[in-house]
Amino acid sequence: MKKYLRITPEGTKDFLFAEASAMDYICGKIEKVFVSRGFQKVITPGIEFYDVFSIPCSGISQESMFKMVDNKGRLLVARPDSTLPIARMVSSRLKNSALPVRLYYKQAVYRNNPTLTGRRNELMQMGVELLGVKGLRADLEILSTAVKAISSVANDFRIELGHAEVFDALSKELDIDDDYKEKIRVSIEGKNYSALNNLLDRLEPCKAVSAIRSLPSLFGGEEVFTKAFEICEGTNAVEALDYLHKIYDSLIPLGLGDKLIIDLGLVQRNDYYTGIVFTGYINGIGDAVLSGGRYDDLLSVFDAPMGAAGFAIDTDAVTIKQLADSDVSYSDKPDVLIFAHDGYEIEGINLVSQLIESGTKAEFSTLPTLEATKEFADKRGIAEVKVVG
Repeated sequence: MKKYLRITPEGTKDFLFAEASAMDYICGKIEKVFVSRGFQKVITPGIEFYDVFSIPCSGISQESMFKMVDNKGRLLVARPDSTLPIARMVSSRLKNSALPVRLYYKQAVYRNNPTLTGRRNELMQMGVELLGVKGLRADLEILSTAVKAISSVANDFRIELGHAEVFDALSKELDIDDDYKEKIRVSIEGKNYSALNNLLDRLEPCKAVSAIRSLPSLFGGEEVFTKAFEICEGTNAVEALDYLHKIYDSLIPLGLGDKLIIDLGLVQRNDYYTGIVFTGYINGIGDAVLSGGRYDDLLSVFDAPMGAAGFAIDTDAVTIKQLADSDVSYSDKPDVLIFAHDGYEIEGINLVSQLIESGTKAEFSTLPTLEATKEFADKRGIAEVKVVG
């Protein structure tokens, strides 16, 4: 027998029975939110040209992509992200559409995680993209949709909100190259105070250095803005802070309370974010299950400049959590199993249809004998066997 004949590749898994039903349930709840808010479904190819993801601002490393070559020698990749293919689609097939365009998707993405450490190489995502519009109204629509989506599948959640331009504006005031800026960003993202201080201590002291040093600790509610305006006074980050404060105040009527958190240490890995950035967490899941933001410059790479914002939800993670602690039953087990004696098969199948229409989960036994049917029912835990004929 071949070595890998009966196993799945690292970072992937089969979803069986209740897992698959729970996934359908979770995705259905989220999809209902997307559709109700006017987003239209699109599906992009699972295989794309490497060029789509090789742009400098993608934030996707070459090492993390599954690559292959087509019969013409062109480099392809298994889709590692959904936003970039949708940007490609909008710039080509939807270039003459009335703006704004509201799109949503449900599809797997593939990332090669060499170290794995519990991470998946294949994960199902659902998300939305709002393209062709900028400003407060668009950002509030994306954020409120994100809140509705995550609240449709979890009660105990939080949304962390920041602005990409706070860090970008401060870092532009420093005499550093892109590599050094990335090291600082990674230290802030990981809240690695020691590494961050070591990097900043090598720079000439100034207002921007002091402000960047404080970013990872600027986490909380309204009080964050008081401190942030104080430490960023006189820098180019104030404009972004003003806008973020306006967004925060506008979201108060949603009644999120302490579920809405300002995090100025939220500096996303994807370089294409240009405005608000946000992540969503569900209690009991360590990693973020939702992430998104504004990326106004991305479509320019595809020769279709326009405002754009969106987010994605890791539905695999939500499903696994739902299965672990939900009162909802995802069992595919029928309430009754129908056995038909020889010559009564169609009558048995008709009875199954009648029971299903009346709201009873019923299944037709394809086993040859009543004894085998009863034995099967015992193993599955099916409460009742009905006999026809």
